[in-house]
Amino acid sequence: MAISRAKTLFSRSFSSLSSNPLRVCVVGSGPAGFYTAEKMLKTHKEAEVDIIDRLPTPYGLVRSGVAPDHPETKIVTNQFSRVAQNERCSFIGNVSLGSSVSLSELREIYDVVVLAYGAESDRFLGIPGEDLTGIHSAREFVWWYNGHPDCRHFAPDLKGSDTAVILGQGNVALDVARILLRPPAELAITDISSHALAALEESSIRKVYLVGRRGPVQAACTAKELREVLGIRDLHINIQEADLVKTPADEEELKNSRIQRRVYELLSKAVVSESSHLRTSQREIHFVFFRKPVGFLDSDDRTGHVAGVHFEKTILKGGFGRQVAVGTGQFDDLDCRLVLKSIGYKSVPVDGLPFDASKGIVPNIGGRVLVDSSGDHQQLEGVYVASISEDLEKGVLSAPSFPKPGREGLLQLLDSRNVKVIPFCAWEKIDTEEKRLGSLKNKPRDKLSTWEELLKVALE
Repeated sequence: MAISRAKTLFSRSFSSLSSNPLRVCVVGSGPAGFYTAEKMLKTHKEAEVDIIDRLPTPYGLVRSGVAPDHPETKIVTNQFSRVAQNERCSFIGNVSLGSSVSLSELREIYDVVVLAYGAESDRFLGIPGEDLTGIHSAREFVWWYNGHPDCRHFAPDLKGSDTAVILGQGNVALDVARILLRPPAELAITDISSHALAALEESSIRKVYLVGRRGPVQAACTAKELREVLGIRDLHINIQEADLVKTPADEEELKNSRIQRRVYELLSKAVVSESSHLRTSQREIHFVFFRKPVGFLDSDDRTGHVAGVHFEKTILKGGFGRQVAVGTGQFDDLDCRLVLKSIGYKSVPVDGLPFDASKGIVPNIGGRVLVDSSGDHQQLEGVYVASISEDLEKGVLSAPSFPKPGREGLLQLLDSRNVKVIPFCAWEKIDTEEKRLGSLKNKPRDKLSTWEELLKVALE
């Protein structure tokens, strides 16, 4: 894209802005990125904010993380759209930090760089057999059913067994369980990706086990998410009554947390109300508490494929607020051919950016990026990880004496490298096409889910 055409597409009159604005680059166009940009624009009336993203589509987790059957959560994109259309703001998609432009180059071009690109990798358990086929991260599964182009060709085996095990009991784990267990006809009217819907329509999965190291009092989900799972039509719910027995430390935790109290009440009510006999072919959800995975079982008939999970039973030790799961030396196995790990995400390292590999984070204090993770707390000037409010309010960030090139400089650099930038108006083409395709299937949208499709529509 020639630089003159790029300027036209971004349709911001550079002369209409202050001759010496504070030029800010926000890396990442998810909620953190847009909220940061909105705050900058409101607080600093001379700020010019550019939001860059490696994807050609904005909105980050709202598009690729929020479950398709949660359309109300996605309404926030209307607010983000207004931010992107502010005359002092631009969305610049298809730009990767590290390959399209380096951090050091962004620091030369902008006065402030805010890193809001989130966590795009996964934590590992570090236990035997974790590399067996059939073991995936929940992130991959979520990206797959949400049409993320990086996971278009992800292919979870939904036919090889009737059982899936999800490690973790947080909201992402519940989202995954709900997508596996909801009738496909109910998902068909959402914006779920077409390839995921087709696979789920042929799925053999009828039993989903949600496994946690601690007890129901410590379950990391919210009552809203849990209520949705428990409310799936014609679903058999299995919870062991013995797991609901509370200790004095549990009672103290419940007394001090309304969220935990509501979750525990819902689980208890599900045990009492689930008195009907299980029918053949009925779908089942099993909440398994006090188990930690210690290894994965290799298949006898399909070497290299997972055949089950080896668990150690746990008990909680420690007082109120400090209860941790400790192994008991008792073990049991759970057969399955599909395991989804919902144990947390981590960031990925970027060339030129300090990174704490042990924690999977960019080292920072109060959102201010440090030069390294050695502990000397020296700050990398002008670089933040999506937490900039305090410096804004204190007036620490002000227009520089010597202006930096900002947006125009970035566009020139990207043009010299033949990077095809995607402005917000090009995203709107994608948006319009997806809605058109969705209308043909009685869906709110039918997502374009390959890089080729997205770029073709955006750049035509």
